[in-house]
Amino acid sequence: MPARPRTLLAAFAAAGALITTTLFTGAANASPATATVTGTGSTADDTTDDTAAGRKVVGYFTNWGVYGRNYHVKNIETSGSAAKLTHINYAFGNVTGGKCAIGDAYADYDKAYDAAGSVDGKADTWDDGALRGNFNQLRKLKKLHPGLKVVWSFGGWTWSGGFGEAARNPAAFAESCYGLVKDPRWADVFDGIDIDWEYPNACGLTCDTSGREAFTKLMAALRSKFGTRNLVTAAITADGSDGGKIDATDYAGAARYVDWYNPMTYDFFGAWDAKGPTAPHSPLTSYAGIPKPGFTTDAAITKLRSLGVPSSKLLLGIGFYGRGWTGVNQSAPGGTATGPAKGTYEDGIDDYKVLKTKCPANGTIAGTAYAKCGSDWWSYDTPSTIAGKMAYKNRQGLGGTFFWELSGDTADGELIKSIS
Repeated sequence: MPARPRTLLAAFAAAGALITTTLFTGAANASPATATVTGTGSTADDTTDDTAAGRKVVGYFTNWGVYGRNYHVKNIETSGSAAKLTHINYAFGNVTGGKCAIGDAYADYDKAYDAAGSVDGKADTWDDGALRGNFNQLRKLKKLHPGLKVVWSFGGWTWSGGFGEAARNPAAFAESCYGLVKDPRWADVFDGIDIDWEYPNACGLTCDTSGREAFTKLMAALRSKFGTRNLVTAAITADGSDGGKIDATDYAGAARYVDWYNPMTYDFFGAWDAKGPTAPHSPLTSYAGIPKPGFTTDAAITKLRSLGVPSSKLLLGIGFYGRGWTGVNQSAPGGTATGPAKGTYEDGIDDYKVLKTKCPANGTIAGTAYAKCGSDWWSYDTPSTIAGKMAYKNRQGLGGTFFWELSGDTADGELIKSIS
């Protein structure tokens, strides 16, 4: 699928982000040894049942959000979102040189928070070896919510080009990832790893030719290294079209090694097609006139299930943002446009918290909402349409819900509260 806001380095730069790619490959021996396994996923290491179908609520938190967006770990608490979440996916770590690597050292573990900005009201210290940044704030958040788990996500749209090299030596890649995730400075922060490879044996920002089995071998190596007491998950394509990106990879074969998949059931359509036709970026079902068959949530879920991926290992994806065009003359989907609508950080996209006021939804189609304001046309999910998607999730017996991403919600967590 086309580029999403979550991984554009240009957005980082605009926000004044400090991007580093410091590699960490040591400290793998700091945690208990892991056994080679070929089972069906994590057994979980506390009283939280990670395998219970339907209950998972997974929200992405972006390390670059602490810059221009001014969204911090403390906001997860003050919005009420922390109490609703079962898991946080921390995005993103880099994939380079065949290894997992730090994405932004400053935001991740060096940025100092004062008392007012800290989750627990206590300022960070500059003591030798003291952990700071998002990692320390996540540690504090977990102390307030003992059942909450944090998974470190690697790759994304911009950094998925590194997976091809990683797939040439899956064991070495897994070793590097384990060493980084379980680094003794923050080993207690993370409960596992999430892989966001866009897309195995298919084209995203770059085209990958690693082969149909590469993803399975990579996930098997990660499960072997991380063992059954850590979570291993993956964000995957939701292209349910015939011969599309799901068909390019053996997602069913790899499913035995993951706790769950996050099919990215959003960004199906957007203003990268500058002239339209306008279409909702996250349709639940098909509708007459949809620009491309198979680009719906239901098509993706149905296809993955038909291939043998268990329903309980599939989470329903929600976007906490909208996509829009300008130069549009008709309210209903299918109109022509002249380009992307103006957005706060990037044209063609904006947060729900902005759109609900800037361009309130005035129509629904295929289980999601759209809005026409002047010559601008936007599509996004609302509490009402999310409720409908939750009903679908329950009918399908899916393992839960995930969303991109926390900073797009209102200050009081309007969207996450609609996820049941």
